[in-house]
Amino acid sequence: MLSYLLLEHLNPLFSPLRLFSYITVKTTMASLTALAIGLWLGPWLIQRLRRAQVGQYIREDGPESHKDKAGTPTMGGLLICLATVVPTLLWADLGNPYIWTALLGMIGFGCIGLLDDWTKVSRKRNLGLTSRAKFGLQCAVTLLVGSALIAMSARGDYSSALTLPFFKDIRPDLVLHSLAASPWTLPLAYSLFIVFIFFVLVGSSNAVNLTDGLDGLATGLAIICVCALAALVYVAGHSELSAYLDVPGVPLAGELTVFCGSVLGACLAFLWYNAHPAQIIMGDVGALSLGGAIGTVALLAKQEITLLLIGGVFVAETLSVIAQVGSFKLTGKRIFRMAPLHHHFELLGWAESKVIVRFWIAGFAWALLALSTLKLR
Repeated sequence: MLSYLLLEHLNPLFSPLRLFSYITVKTTMASLTALAIGLWLGPWLIQRLRRAQVGQYIREDGPESHKDKAGTPTMGGLLICLATVVPTLLWADLGNPYIWTALLGMIGFGCIGLLDDWTKVSRKRNLGLTSRAKFGLQCAVTLLVGSALIAMSARGDYSSALTLPFFKDIRPDLVLHSLAASPWTLPLAYSLFIVFIFFVLVGSSNAVNLTDGLDGLATGLAIICVCALAALVYVAGHSELSAYLDVPGVPLAGELTVFCGSVLGACLAFLWYNAHPAQIIMGDVGALSLGGAIGTVALLAKQEITLLLIGGVFVAETLSVIAQVGSFKLTGKRIFRMAPLHHHFELLGWAESKVIVRFWIAGFAWALLALSTLKLR
């Protein structure tokens, strides 16, 4: 915020500084700042976590090759959160409520992950918060984000209408006008809206968490998702581009490009230390915060359904777990050798690095498909 305000005051005195008022420039600076912070603080955080003996606990039924990962410093997602929040506060327009809502989604779910990680470390086992406790905390964060969206909707800064990929004339409104027209049905309409928000946020955060099982896998896929979302929020916030592509214009969403740039830089810095073999693991604090950030940005940009395409690999990982559990409970048989999906390919004989790179390629293909929906409608 300080750099943004300082540049705003200096612009009249030195005209070239106006360059920093452009979203593209601010996004670039936010990405570089996040990258620098992450690379600088990474070794210090790894050393502190090792001294505190904050190591990863490996699930007993996991692949045998993962036993060597036991003791690797975890809770590295703290680095991602810090390297995202600081550049966002430095370069984004903090008068924009979308920025604060995105930070709320990221930090809120990050705090849940931090509690989960700390529970694992303190109890020295691979089980963190109970399902009931985690569900309650996720509901609380969802209510906070949902309340922010409803407040912005009341001011006319946000729309509850959905954008469907491949269809430009079908935009259903979640808070139906027929329900909202009556004061008696208004609470029901907003309750349904909160439930939808819950599925988006909890689904995205848990999907990233399930995918975080190999060195750099979830980080690389998050980078791909954030880049795709950055393009979408930039288009939504640009009046001419949104009109040309017939995308619902969301004027305030353009500033989210700066936030996405911060997440990108933070993830790149973390990947430097998380690449195979990992020196640090993001833990739940990293996975849940990234998922919360991705889900919140998708909600703000009105790309909730498109997010299913952007995060195609995350969706596949989640569905593999659902299918595996469902099949075992119903038939006593397993569909995959192990779930989530990346473990199945490991047990088929794929090297860890090969699984990671091929899943990144698949994630890139899904993101390209999602971006193609801007014209294929």
